[in-house]
Amino acid sequence: MLLSSACVYGLRASVYLAAVSGGAYISIKEISSDLDISHHFLTKVLQQLTKADLMESRKGPKGGIRLAHSPGDLTLLEIVAAIDGMDVLTECALGLPGCGSEKPCPIHEKWVDTREAIQKMLTDTSLQELVTDGKDGNLRITADGKFRWD
Repeated sequence: MLLSSACVYGLRASVYLAAVSGGAYISIKEISSDLDISHHFLTKVLQQLTKADLMESRKGPKGGIRLAHSPGDLTLLEIVAAIDGMDVLTECALGLPGCGSEKPCPIHEKWVDTREAIQKMLTDTSLQELVTDGKDGNLRITADGKFRWD
């Protein structure tokens, strides 16, 4: 898998917040329950996104987490970079140090084109776009498909 589990959960939680929060704070417990993600693990992931100023958190009975910016202004690349870092889009697919045009691995040339396409997709895709596509196509963000777009 190209992205870590933490990154995948961060993306799913971000899409969820973009779809349901309307700028309101949502409890991490509610998010973890609706997305069927471990509360403890999701809390750590969301802390990374908060530290990167992509989300805001509030303590207390009306607390929780929300996006720090409009869903149309947040790209998938920002979320991936905050959790997995940019190395995922620059390192060798085979994990070889020093891989590049001078000392390429057997799949270097193919991987360069693929990772550039992935980076472009992540850069060009906002959370709002995924919410719109999800609602229009009734797409799922949970394994069992129990999440319903409102």
